[in-house]
Amino acid sequence: MEAKFANTVFGAQFVQIAWVVKDINAALKFFREVMGVDSFGEPVIIRAKDYEATCYGKPSDAETLTSIAYSGGTFIELIQPLSGNSVFHDYLDKNPAGGIQHVAYRIPVEKLDKVISGFADKGFPVVSRFNTPPAQIVFFDTSKEIGVMTEIMGITKEGEAMVEKMKSGKF
Repeated sequence: MEAKFANTVFGAQFVQIAWVVKDINAALKFFREVMGVDSFGEPVIIRAKDYEATCYGKPSDAETLTSIAYSGGTFIELIQPLSGNSVFHDYLDKNPAGGIQHVAYRIPVEKLDKVISGFADKGFPVVSRFNTPPAQIVFFDTSKEIGVMTEIMGITKEGEAMVEKMKSGKF
């Protein structure tokens, strides 16, 4: 039976915890051998330029190695910065051992502008953004308030189908 999760004031649903790591293979080994999470996809290189990504309002040239698993009703994301300017690289600079860098919530993409305005009204402007086919992704720096950044994923119809496929372990 899958757990039900409460929605936030914006109607967003909690969906992900993300670790920024210095060695994705060591992190994968830990999650597989110690935690028993063996549904991670093969690590893939994400090039920020391919997704019109920004970092602090400027185009990002970052590249990261990323792997995702679905476990216990939540996605686990592992991110290893490789090069360029990104919030992930900044995090690893400040936390050389790595750690939980962000938590993520999802909403329908149609509600994203309202959420962005709501966060901005509360003093949290967008610090990074990615436009991917499955989701428009924005990051807010909430680290002073809760110790991690907050990601909001504006999920498209294509993204909803992708999420269901990932939940089934077929990605």
